[in-house]
Amino acid sequence: MNSRRVVVTGMGIWSCLGTDKEQVTEALRSGRSGIGMEKERLEYGYQSGLTGVVERPRLKGLLHRRYRVGLPEEAEYAYMASLEAFGQAHIDEDYLRTHEVGIIFGNDSSARPVIEAANIMAEKHDTQLLGSGYIFQAMNSTVNMNLSSIFGLRGVNFSVSAACASGSHSIGLGCMMIRQGLQDCVLCGGAQEVNFYSMATFDALGAFSKRMEEPQKASRPFDRDRDGLVPSGGAAALVLEDYEHAVKRGATILAEVCGYGFSSNGGGISQPSDDGSVTAMTRALQDAGIAADDVDYVNAHATGTHQGDMFEAIALDRMFRGRHALISSTKGMTGHECWMAGASEAVYSILMMQHHFVAPNINFEHADEYSAPLNLATRTIETDVDIVLSNSFGFGGTNSALVLKRTNDDALV
Repeated sequence: MNSRRVVVTGMGIWSCLGTDKEQVTEALRSGRSGIGMEKERLEYGYQSGLTGVVERPRLKGLLHRRYRVGLPEEAEYAYMASLEAFGQAHIDEDYLRTHEVGIIFGNDSSARPVIEAANIMAEKHDTQLLGSGYIFQAMNSTVNMNLSSIFGLRGVNFSVSAACASGSHSIGLGCMMIRQGLQDCVLCGGAQEVNFYSMATFDALGAFSKRMEEPQKASRPFDRDRDGLVPSGGAAALVLEDYEHAVKRGATILAEVCGYGFSSNGGGISQPSDDGSVTAMTRALQDAGIAADDVDYVNAHATGTHQGDMFEAIALDRMFRGRHALISSTKGMTGHECWMAGASEAVYSILMMQHHFVAPNINFEHADEYSAPLNLATRTIETDVDIVLSNSFGFGGTNSALVLKRTNDDALV
C-alpha cells in the first residue's frame, strides 16, 4: 500500500448524455440513451449510421482564436470538461499561475484534421495552404498539448495512447505520479472525436451494430441478441490531488482513487481475454487493499460485441460469483466512447456514488449462457455505493481497472 492518498476534487463531462454533471446524472438515473443516427455516415460508405449524438461546443467568445485554431473536435470537448473540473475543484488562473499542475490525457486518434489536410494537398499540392493549425490538431498529443498551453500547466504533460483503455490508464498513471510524490495535482481524462472520418476503419471490421431502425436500443451490453457496439465520444476530466494537499487548500473531496490494475493479453491484436481481465481486476483490488466482497458496483467495459462481452462476462463471473456487487455497462446508454471511456465511466461511477444509485444496463432483455450468472442491474437501483471497480479494455490486449472509493472521513468535506 502506498502512503500518499489520491483523491478526486473536480470532475467535468461532455458526452452524448449531457454537457455537464447535472444533465449526465439525470440521464444515468433515468436510463436515457444518447444514441442516434447520422445519415452522412451511410452516404460516406459506412455499414452503420449509428453514433452517440454529441453537441459541439461553441468556443467563440469563450476562448481566444489563437487557441481555437489548434483545437480539433476532441480537444474542444476536453477543454469544456476541464473547465468544469477545474471549476468544481476551485482551481482558478491564480492557482495555476502559482502552483505546478500536471496533465495526462487519454487520446488515440485525431483523424479529421489529418484527412482534411491530406485532401487539401491532393487537390492543391501546396503546403502553404494548410495554415498553422493542422499540425497541432493532427497529433495524438493534441489534447494535453493544447490544454497545457491554454491553462498554463507546468507539471507532467503527456498523452496516453492505449486504445479504449486510454482514459482509464491516464487516471491510473496520474494516481501513480501523485503517490510517488512527483506531483501534488494532475488533470486526467480522456477525449474521443465523434466525426464520421474517425470511425470508418473501425466500421470496416463489421464491429458496429446495424440495428438502425431503433437507435436507442442498438447498444445492448451482455444481451444475447447484441450485434455490435455503437461508436460515441466526447470528453471527461478529473482533477486528482494528494489528499493532504487537497485538505490544506480546503478542497471538497469527491472520491478516492485507491486502486489501479493493468495487464496485457499477449494474444491476437483484437482478441479479448478473460485471464487478462481477471489479472487487471485482481491487481486493482490488491492495490486498493480490498477483496471482491468489498466491491458494491462494477462498471463493466462491455461494449455490445459478441466476443468482448463474452470474455468479460466469464472474467466477472470468476471474480464476483456469489458476491453482492451489482454490475452494469453504461455503454447501453452512451455507446462506446472509446479513448474517453475509461475516464467518463470513472465520472459516471462517482456520480452514482454521490447520488446513491446504480445506473441500469439498458436494453438487456435476454441473457446468454455467459451473462446469465452475473448480478446485472437491468433497472436503476437506489442504493449506497461505497466502492466501485471500473473496467476498460482495448485493442492490442491492453487492460485497465480502477478502484474508486467513497470518502467518509469528516476531514473530507
